[in-house]
Amino acid sequence: MTDNERIKILLESSPNGTITTEQVTSAGLHRSILQKLVDSGEIYRFGRGLYIRSNAWEDDFYLLQLKYRRGIYSHDTALYLHGYSDRTPAQYTVTFPKGYNSRSLKEENIIVKRAVPDNYSLGVTELLSPCGNPLRVYDLEKTLCDILRGSGSDIQIVSAAMKKYAVSKGKDIHKLMKYAEQLRVKPKVFRYMEILL
Repeated sequence: MTDNERIKILLESSPNGTITTEQVTSAGLHRSILQKLVDSGEIYRFGRGLYIRSNAWEDDFYLLQLKYRRGIYSHDTALYLHGYSDRTPAQYTVTFPKGYNSRSLKEENIIVKRAVPDNYSLGVTELLSPCGNPLRVYDLEKTLCDILRGSGSDIQIVSAAMKKYAVSKGKDIHKLMKYAEQLRVKPKVFRYMEILL
């Protein structure tokens, strides 16, 4: 089997049209083959070590998370992914561990949040993107605490999300209050729940 045949198999076996330098070298191929495919227009470079088939449907949520593996969707973006906001975010909000720094983050059209290790790993779950790819997102309870904790979230979005959560069959008030205590927003959460429940 030629190198071209092997790379074609790798590309075709990728359900989302992505291929990484790591996959290519693991398959025993030289990474220069990727540049040949870029030059021929079959793929394009999305980020460092990440390439996409030119004819693939682009899933921005998924690609951004592939590019920044430590990022977790949070705040208004997580609300949208959970179905608790119908406003498509103009900028995605992504949380990284405190101290994580990538120069290319400044070039992205995203809102960057930072969290200490205990809060960074709190409430991470997996949801599917609108295109059906897996994403790391904070769970609903952590997201509600985050939007109450900081500034910048639209009060109408916050109120609508809290109301929807209060009537949801899947709500977990115990978990919400536990997160609220750790994230120091217990009085705010308590006020909303007192009015809504």
